[in-house]
Order: sequence, then structure tokens, then C-alpha cells
Amino acid sequence: MMDKKLYWLSMALALVGVLVSIYMTVYKLTSNNAMCLGSGDCSTVNSSPYSQVYGIPVAFVGVLGYVAIFGALLLETRGGKFFKRNSTFFVFGLSVTGFAFTLYLVYLEIFVIKALCPFCITSQITMTLLFILTIIRLVRQPVN
Repeated sequence: MMDKKLYWLSMALALVGVLVSIYMTVYKLTSNNAMCLGSGDCSTVNSSPYSQVYGIPVAFVGVLGYVAIFGALLLETRGGKFFKRNSTFFVFGLSVTGFAFTLYLVYLEIFVIKALCPFCITSQITMTLLFILTIIRLVRQPVN
């Protein structure tokens, strides 16, 4: 039996990640500096060459990652037997990838760009918490 509190907290964090990433994708595509909410660092990060991967906004990559995590979590309760048994492993794989990318982005913000975007930090904290929760859920998962 899965830990329902950790499951629902993971779902909520994935949803927060989706929303923050959508917001930052819209900001990247529109360059509307009013969306920075007073932080010039947001604009610095958004206009850096590291804000895109092969022309795709990093924030959109975040949208895809968080949607994938949310979908895998959803399949855990609504999917077939295979997904109910293996979804936590899928979420773990996705969160490991997201966390590794997060570490790379934190490095870039602190040491290369030398600017911290509050929305990026929100996403980075969200992904880190998702990664931690997934490890806890994986350790607690009963062996079948």
C-alpha cells in the first residue's frame, strides 16, 4: 500500500512545478519583464544563453518533465496493474533526471550567470523535494 500523504504531496509538487514552468515559459516567449515581479535577476537569467537548449526554452523542458512526473503519478492510481506496480520507479527515473538538471541549472545561476531567478529557485526547490519524496516512497514501497 502506498503512502497516501507522500503520494498527494508529490502530486501537489508536480502541479506546482507545471504551473511555475508554464509561467516561466510564457515569460521566456514574451520577454515581459513585468512578470519578473521586481527581480532584475529574473531578466538576467531569462536572457542568458543558458535559458534555452537547442532553441527550446529551459522552462518548457521543465513543463514537459513535470507533466511526465504528474502523469506517472496519475497512472500509479488509475493505470493498470503494471503501472500500479512500477510507477514509483518511473517517477524515480524522471526525478533523478530532473534533479541532475536542477543541479546543473543552480550551478549556472550561481557561478556562470551570477543571478538568481526567484521562479527558477521555486522550480529547483520543487524538483529537489520531488526527488527526496520519490526516494522515500521507493524505500517504503513493499516488495512484491
